Amino acid sequence: MAPAVAVIYCLALAFAVSNVDSASNYYGSARVESCGGCSLNRLPDVKDFVYKDVPTYNNVEFKHIQGADPELVLFDHSNEEIERLPLSKLTREECNNLLTSKGFNRKPAKDEI
Repeated sequence: MAPAVAVIYCLALAFAVSNVDSASNYYGSARVESCGGCSLNRLPDVKDFVYKDVPTYNNVEFKHIQGADPELVLFDHSNEEIERLPLSKLTREECNNLLTSKGFNRKPAKDEI
């Protein structure tokens, strides 16, 4: 009976480890949706985030939507929308921390390639 318990334990451990990996890769991509100017002109931190920081991330894009308040839209690996988060009340640093906390990484700098 002891070998069966060891096998079950190993399988449970392998399942737990694979779930940790999948949790860190839960989101497949992200998109920041916002108007190009109106709302962003009143939100200088978010505007800097959208135009200066978003292009530096892997699997994150900006989509211009006329009149839209800035939101971070998160997608799974099947491109299904999972979550929408408003960005209007965040600082530039908080926007970057939000993306990082969701598992998105910056592209390597050109001098690192």
